[in-house]
Amino acid sequence: MRTRISARSGAAIVVALPLALTGCSAFGVGGDDEDGATLTFQSLAFQDSTIAATESIVEAWNEENPDIQVELVQGSWDNVHDQLVTQFQGGTAPDIIHDESADIMGFANQGYLADLSPHLSDEVTASVSDEVWQTVTTADGEVVAAPTLLQSYVVFANTDAFADAGVEIPAGETLTWDDFQALAAELTAGGSYGAGWGMQQPTAAVMNLALGFDGTFFTGESGSMEIEVGENELAVPERIHAMAHQDQSLDPVSLTQSGSDVLPGFFDGKYAMYVAGNYVAQQLVESAPEDFNWAVLPPLAGTAGATQAANPQTMSVAAESEHVEEAAAFIDFFMQAEHQAALAEGDWLIPSSTEARELVAEHTAGENGWEAILASGESLSAAPFQSAVNYPQWKDQYATPALQQYLADEITVEELRQQLVDGWAELG
Repeated sequence: MRTRISARSGAAIVVALPLALTGCSAFGVGGDDEDGATLTFQSLAFQDSTIAATESIVEAWNEENPDIQVELVQGSWDNVHDQLVTQFQGGTAPDIIHDESADIMGFANQGYLADLSPHLSDEVTASVSDEVWQTVTTADGEVVAAPTLLQSYVVFANTDAFADAGVEIPAGETLTWDDFQALAAELTAGGSYGAGWGMQQPTAAVMNLALGFDGTFFTGESGSMEIEVGENELAVPERIHAMAHQDQSLDPVSLTQSGSDVLPGFFDGKYAMYVAGNYVAQQLVESAPEDFNWAVLPPLAGTAGATQAANPQTMSVAAESEHVEEAAAFIDFFMQAEHQAALAEGDWLIPSSTEARELVAEHTAGENGWEAILASGESLSAAPFQSAVNYPQWKDQYATPALQQYLADEITVEELRQQLVDGWAELG
């Protein structure tokens, strides 16, 4: 059942595409500046395959545009928010900024990011759905980033564990939460759990999956949002809590661990199912034992369907850059379908571009979970929290510790609700 494709294959397909705007004269530079322009691009790519794909895109651009060179600078997902705060305040921000939509809107509202809408090509604009563009568009209609790659949360299955338990692998377009919980209970036996889930940092998963129950958490305009925490918002943590502490079909220890900490237990048969970001498929291909057979189950669906929040990786331009047009042209180049497909295959993520998703489906033939992973991207939607200016601070200071306590069975669901509400009021 398990086959392999190279995680590096994406890097090989990067090509130097023809540019609608190529050469320095199109941007009014080069002729006026003997040395041309050098743009700094702070990339957060960290896996070897994605770094290789990013470097190939930059090399292709630099070859096509000798007077507008892009210089890669390595950043880190671990501290990108704090680093950008320091860079913006100190006037040292890179020209081109790699981040995610949930983090950038606060910077956009402070005027730190340039409006890309006049500079992106019609082809790039049309290739991404309106729902995804909403995640990078301000209340004033400014597009402050280009959305690149998307993540969804999926259920990985140890297919041998299913076979040993006499349980059929789910098929169909979606997997309901009720069925997921029932499967976990059925697969729990002999000291093994039906599911493991690394929820050391639980807020992102809860916020993203809440949309499947119409859980929005926030209402109102971006600068004055109010929080609402009701049954819909609490549906996901309550179900996870019930699995861990009532029917004991989900290992409660896994909820205190990172996804990478839980993965060995999945390999060893401790968990029949493993919930994680779809990018983990790359680790399965590269690191799983040779005799380990796995699959990606259909997308999880709540009462409102399989909707999850679209929180894309993003490419922005610093408003203070002296080369906004040139930087935006590079982003437009970066967004070409062939480039997005290469990056997606390297990171096992979902391209925002429809054409790029089709290329990934073609290149991978749907193997190694790609069919289900790409299907999970069809219902990604903008979520209100992505426009909440204080969301990053609320997440780190209030939501994460409150959810950690609740999932550890240290506080009640009502206490969880109150902490989430009170934390937002503190920041207001």
